[in-house]
Amino acid sequence: MKSNDVLSMYDKLAGVSGQMKSAAQAGDWTAFDTLNVQASVTAAAALCGVPALEGAQRQRKIDLIKQLMANDRAIRDVTEPWMGQLDRALCAH
Repeated sequence: MKSNDVLSMYDKLAGVSGQMKSAAQAGDWTAFDTLNVQASVTAAAALCGVPALEGAQRQRKIDLIKQLMANDRAIRDVTEPWMGQLDRALCAH
């Protein structure tokens, strides 16, 4: 994987995670699941390792990771209360 490929992968993941956030906020779990699979396939490219980046490319990677983390937090803000409700409902029976 070349440095441009690394940035392309992170950029695509950031875009997909943004779409996942929107789907979660809209309660569109079918779209969310489809996007989750797409994100997994995209991230699989990193399994063989990624080269270290320097300078502006490194900063861009950091910015994309921060975006991914913010999207993840927003998704968890939607799903964690729902999962808690589900857990309480299952424990009640």
